[in-house]
Amino acid sequence: MTGQPVPVIIDCDTGVDDALALLFAVRHPGLDLRAVTCVAGNTDVDGVVRNTLTVLERAGAPAVPVARGAERPLIEPARHAPVHGVDGMGDLGLPAPARGPADVDAVTLLRREILACPRPVTLVPTAPLTNIALLLRTHPEVTRNIERIVFMGGAVTTGNATPVAEFNVWHDPEAAAVLLTAGVPITMYGLDVFRRVVVPGAEVRRLRASDEPGTRLAGDLLACRPTRQGREPGAEDAGGLGDAGAVCAVADPAGLTTRLLPVEVCLAPGPARGQTVVDLRTGPGESEFHDDGSERAVVDVALDVDVDRYVRLYLETVERH
Repeated sequence: MTGQPVPVIIDCDTGVDDALALLFAVRHPGLDLRAVTCVAGNTDVDGVVRNTLTVLERAGAPAVPVARGAERPLIEPARHAPVHGVDGMGDLGLPAPARGPADVDAVTLLRREILACPRPVTLVPTAPLTNIALLLRTHPEVTRNIERIVFMGGAVTTGNATPVAEFNVWHDPEAAAVLLTAGVPITMYGLDVFRRVVVPGAEVRRLRASDEPGTRLAGDLLACRPTRQGREPGAEDAGGLGDAGAVCAVADPAGLTTRLLPVEVCLAPGPARGQTVVDLRTGPGESEFHDDGSERAVVDVALDVDVDRYVRLYLETVERH
């Protein structure tokens, strides 16, 4: 990446892999982390705020403003993801942060930081999209200073919350549908690439042995994300980057293969609710001749990723201090 750093705002539900994303964003010289907003998802929103402040503190981040956002989805009840432990951060027993959150709510902070930034901002939601939907509906003027939204969510093929739905979109499908109509360029970093970027076990162990708190935290977090992919020695210690891959895609978009495709979110009750329906067809089908003429959102959908490139990028970045 050349030229001025890209101004970035992360909206997260920290979470082990959100924490990995924050560590990367703080330490990459091509990114200017302007703010972090928090939403309920991996744990309750107060836990997310605590985890976010803890990670920023351990990473040696400057005074990045952090704001508390939505406690629950627009319509659905709150549903947390137990895979991240009781505290949402792998139950690592990290001390409480000395930092505190901003004295404004997440939507207010998002509006303020986006409109005040001298260059268009890249938004990186790595969580349920409730805060972003509330922002877009309450303050649509922010879109004039948003360069792109790169969100971790959705899937072309298989889900994780359900057979077809990815957690962030499933958690608040209506909010995801609002995001897709934002009127700015959007990149969907979904499960199809999310699952593939895995740090080898030897590298995870090396990070965990570091004397530097942020680097060691990255290793400890990766150790909480076992993948057990492959049969090579040390595979059982490998850890997936998860959400952090979406921030890697902002810093190094050439490592991601995307295709502009129509995408819509299934909002109907039933087993498909929360599915991101990605149209991979090369031409219209029978349904297009009988619909009401409404247009579906067209977004850059991530279909492939250079795994080695992003692993190398992540390791080089989090070891900066």
